[in-house]
Amino acid sequence: MLAVPFVTGVLIGGPAWIDLPLFVAWILAYVAAFHAQQWLRLRRLSRNPRAAARHVRPALVTGVATAAVGIPLAVAEPWLLLAAAAMTPFLAVNAWHARYNRERDLLNGIVAVVPACGMLLVTLRLGGGSLGLVDGLAPAAACLLYFAGTVPYVKTMIRERDSLAYRRGSVAYHALALVAATLLSPWLALPFALYLARAAALPGRRLTPPVVGAVELAGSLTLMGFLVGVYG
Repeated sequence: MLAVPFVTGVLIGGPAWIDLPLFVAWILAYVAAFHAQQWLRLRRLSRNPRAAARHVRPALVTGVATAAVGIPLAVAEPWLLLAAAAMTPFLAVNAWHARYNRERDLLNGIVAVVPACGMLLVTLRLGGGSLGLVDGLAPAAACLLYFAGTVPYVKTMIRERDSLAYRRGSVAYHALALVAATLLSPWLALPFALYLARAAALPGRRLTPPVVGAVELAGSLTLMGFLVGVYG
């Protein structure tokens, strides 16, 4: 989820020198946010103060490292600060869910994918390709349609595998996503039809988590290929 929108934007917009350090900053920021959220959760829930304390140092180290890598990038491209600010509300929602031990909520999972999909627009603009930022909303929206759908789908494969309501909801979402993706580009009907088929056919087959992950990796790479082919 972290890499696919980022790399897709690079491939559509064209590579730029800033892509590599930005990717490093992006990963560091993700790790820092993870440890900060775990600290919030465990400080409230755990009776052992060391449980929360274990996340303080990693959060600080990766947070400082993010700043060390990110500040020069913001000097070179000041608008990156606006992009970072736009992600803040979504991180706040994730932090709230972490604090109250509700990280597995459906809403929290969907909110978490929004900043990742937004990185497609960031790397697209940095590349300065022929596709403008407004036109770049289409591949970013396709990414969001796909990755938002993985949240209920994966739940139907693991934690909610016995929930008929989750299965029906996942299939309904993927049917709507197929329609929306087709409106973005008729070519996108092909991968999104596959995503709908897997949402309908695979739940209940008791696949192991590694197999579920492999299927989603294939789905992500398929989406990347189509987006680069359509918009690149």
